[in-house]
Amino acid sequence: MNITDLFIRRPVLALVVNLLIIIAGLQAVRSINVRQYPRSDNAVVTVTTVYIGASAELVRGFITTPLERVIAAADGIDYIQSQSAQGLSSISVRLKINYDPIKALSEISSKVDQVRGDLPPEAEVPILNVESADSQFASAYLSFTSDVLQQNQITDYLVRVVQPRLSSISGVQRAEILGARTFAMRIWLKPERMAAYNISPAQVRQSLATNNFLAAVGQTKGALVQVNLTANTDLRSVPEFKRLVIREQDGAIVRLEDIAEVVLGAEDYDTEVRFSGQTAVFMGIWALPNANSIDVIGRVGVEMEAIRSQLPTGLQARIAYDATDYITNAIHEVLRTLADTLVIVVVVIFLFLGSFRSVLIPVVAIPLSLIGAVFLMQVFGFTLNLLTLLAIVLSVGLVVDDAIVVVENVERHLSEGLSPLEAALMGARELIGPIIAMTITLAAVYAPIGLQGGLTGSLFREFAFTLAGAVVISGVVALTLSPMMSRHLLTPGIEEHGFAGKIARDFKRFRLFYGRLLDVTLDSRPAVYTVWIAVSLLTIPMYTMSPKELAPTEDEGVIFGIIDASADSTLDQTSRFTAAVNQAYLSVPETRFTFQITRPNSGFAGMVVQPWGERERAIFQILPEVQQKVRAIPGIRTLPVLPPALPGGGQFPVEFIIASTADSEQLLQFARQIQLQAIQSAMFAFPPIIDVKIDQPQSEIVIDRDKTAELGLDLQQVGSDMAAMVGGNFVNRFDIAGRSYKVIPQIQRVDRLNPDQLKNVYVTGPAGQLVPLSTIATLRNSTVPRSLNRFQQLNAVKISGVSVRPLDEALRFLEDEAAKVLPKGYVIDYTGESRQLRSEGNRFLYTFGLAVILIFLVLAAQFNSFRDPFVILAGSVPLAMFGALVFTFLRMPDPNVQFWTHGWTTTLNIYSQIGLVTLVGLVSKNGILIVEFANTLQRQGHAKREAVRQAAITRLRPILMTSAATIAGHFPLTLVTGAGAEARNSIGLVLVGGMAVGTFFTLFVIPSIYMLIARDHSKSPVREPAGSAGSDAPTHTVSTPSPSTA
Repeated sequence: MNITDLFIRRPVLALVVNLLIIIAGLQAVRSINVRQYPRSDNAVVTVTTVYIGASAELVRGFITTPLERVIAAADGIDYIQSQSAQGLSSISVRLKINYDPIKALSEISSKVDQVRGDLPPEAEVPILNVESADSQFASAYLSFTSDVLQQNQITDYLVRVVQPRLSSISGVQRAEILGARTFAMRIWLKPERMAAYNISPAQVRQSLATNNFLAAVGQTKGALVQVNLTANTDLRSVPEFKRLVIREQDGAIVRLEDIAEVVLGAEDYDTEVRFSGQTAVFMGIWALPNANSIDVIGRVGVEMEAIRSQLPTGLQARIAYDATDYITNAIHEVLRTLADTLVIVVVVIFLFLGSFRSVLIPVVAIPLSLIGAVFLMQVFGFTLNLLTLLAIVLSVGLVVDDAIVVVENVERHLSEGLSPLEAALMGARELIGPIIAMTITLAAVYAPIGLQGGLTGSLFREFAFTLAGAVVISGVVALTLSPMMSRHLLTPGIEEHGFAGKIARDFKRFRLFYGRLLDVTLDSRPAVYTVWIAVSLLTIPMYTMSPKELAPTEDEGVIFGIIDASADSTLDQTSRFTAAVNQAYLSVPETRFTFQITRPNSGFAGMVVQPWGERERAIFQILPEVQQKVRAIPGIRTLPVLPPALPGGGQFPVEFIIASTADSEQLLQFARQIQLQAIQSAMFAFPPIIDVKIDQPQSEIVIDRDKTAELGLDLQQVGSDMAAMVGGNFVNRFDIAGRSYKVIPQIQRVDRLNPDQLKNVYVTGPAGQLVPLSTIATLRNSTVPRSLNRFQQLNAVKISGVSVRPLDEALRFLEDEAAKVLPKGYVIDYTGESRQLRSEGNRFLYTFGLAVILIFLVLAAQFNSFRDPFVILAGSVPLAMFGALVFTFLRMPDPNVQFWTHGWTTTLNIYSQIGLVTLVGLVSKNGILIVEFANTLQRQGHAKREAVRQAAITRLRPILMTSAATIAGHFPLTLVTGAGAEARNSIGLVLVGGMAVGTFFTLFVIPSIYMLIARDHSKSPVREPAGSAGSDAPTHTVSTPSPSTA
């Protein structure tokens, strides 16, 4: 007994199997996590070392270089970037994809410990942090604004009240305060008063260190009583600090308030945060990698309502930016597309079958297969994300195919006079082989996608296996439920009356017309072979000449702005210009709100627009207007950019690195030559940026060593006095209400407005007398780089920009220009999206080839022949590729050039490439139906030509139905707009174009190739072994259509 016979004869068993699928799927729907992209370990370890007051050269030589040297020996590193700037060393270690970040962090930490003793004692301890590259931005940003409270007061309230409440919410990884102004005791020193009292800067630091002391005294222990002891050796308030005795001489006491102004201020004053123009402090909320970010931010929203009701007077709070809005909107868009797809597929099936009873069988198969796929997603630990949802939409057009083939075959047997039971048994037996072949073929297509490495593999693994899972479940449904339903729902004569009868009669006429055309092609096979070879060869130039990019940029409803100011500008100056940027953002009608983080010579801004349904213009239409407005603002340079298309991208799509052992000036000369060529090429939205800028004014205090020696001074004392006066490093900490804050002595700002004023600073001389710095030192002015950047331990310059042409073309241009100007010993490299494209972009052909080979081997095993799979694949795959590549080849590379193809073409990106691989499996299904049937007819005694002709005519209807269902199912993807639309458009266009053209060619080309290559079974006495396709039920012959049905 065949497996299908069991389910046809025992309908309750069939129902039980499928009800189990539904129950498993429904419980999975309730518990599955939601993310924007599949989870992948795409992490960056950052090592940050603060060395307050040190120059970039000093930081590079004594901190960055030794750290880089030991870190590079750790495993799992893709590349290391570093930046040495005034007072700060930042090293970014990008890990190889899916390398365990915690393992890497612990190994890098142990490497850093090896050289910690070699770092300057004044430098702070290196801080290590690991963050996922796809969570560089928080899941939500909260804004706290006030007209009454200062930033340090807002910060302290958040640290004490809000941060603990939000951090404790289930699923929150961290709640981080951004733009914080943390309380600090600021000792603003007055140099002229210090000189008058003969007090040196070192004495002030010494007094603060020795008189603000944390004493752990212990306890007394008597015979019967013990008492805990404390001592007030530490200072706890502004008045206590003011009364601190610095010196006592001849009965006269000099207190700290005599030589300095003491205030409860902030640790630093170099950051300003604004929300829609108002002073603010932000909090970023990061969700745990394994948490459902939509649920987490929902819980944060509920908690924020509770917090809002208890805020101090004058403090307002709101969720400034919710990244889950995009995910939610994208999911709603996908679900809407899913609903459209279901309706369209049902209509298409009805138009082919003409009977609601017939339509019901495939329609039931669709939700069953989708729900089953969700259960498999849960089993494999997948999440519900934009890519798995896209897989579910795509699977609607695929899962219906098997059920359609079953229904059509059973109906054909019914029309030949068999009873419903016999027709169901016979029809299902004939299709066990083809259905298993088609299911395994489609599942095999996705194996290379899911198993490939790199970013594409980690992103599309869940997509591929979700689709494969849906197809496997549809195969199970087609072999268990569909035959049983066909037995009970389909009745003899269903095609003879009403609408179904009209469709059947019209299709008979169309079948006869197709038969005549098929005869023409079979009679003139050389011409068919010529067209087949020509079209197949055309795909090569069409592929190579199609514009390429990593992924299409999506409309995420936000425009970010990278702000660049002059090296010597202060926060006061820059914030005046960033206020103008804010006004430019707010003047755009679609703007909901803006946020800005401004620093003295850089900044970051964001403009969040109205939701997708509430605005007419897409973000791509708003961007040029914003670019035009901010370009007119003087004093700063603002570069509006869209978020990266894929997780792990950088700030800009183009990030091109030139590295060498040469110094920064030499590197910069070559970078400027390449930059000039890039500007002249008009390939970039704005002149590309070079990250190394030699425009930082620097004054070197040149000390006369002979004079210093004559006066009995030593350089250590001079250096520490200057550092104590100007540096701004903290001495120790003090306590307010159970929290510790820094104590920072520094010369007041009015006495360090320019380098010349530093000559008035006094340093410790012989016998404790003070000596003016101008006695032993002069100033030497120079211009140095803002930061010293390195890549893979080489000095490096990065050229960044936004290309208006496809990314691949822009990178090729920069590579060609670099080859012309760079001497030997210079290397080029990439970061961000450019690196992803260069490492991932070349994998497609390998994946595509692997998919074709896998399908070939699966079919060879199924057909017990190497010829038949060649007929199937050669007759369909190149022709479908031609149809799909038409939609990429006709794409204009420059989006600014208006061309009639713009609305219905796409680039060659990872989505369209995945579409091309999927196409291999889809079009080969058509060939399987024809070749399998032709072989069976040959074994029954038909001549080779008659067998393939009859097979093509008999299978015309199921081929057209499955292809029409697939095309109709994927067609809504080509029309979608809104969140996440670009990726769905891309994959939809390729699948619809490829299936339409591929199916047309398949119907005429495969019969001719079959005649050329396939084995002539009618002449061979050897029967294929049972178990191969076409011989699943050797006791039954496959019926051929009678004249009335053909």
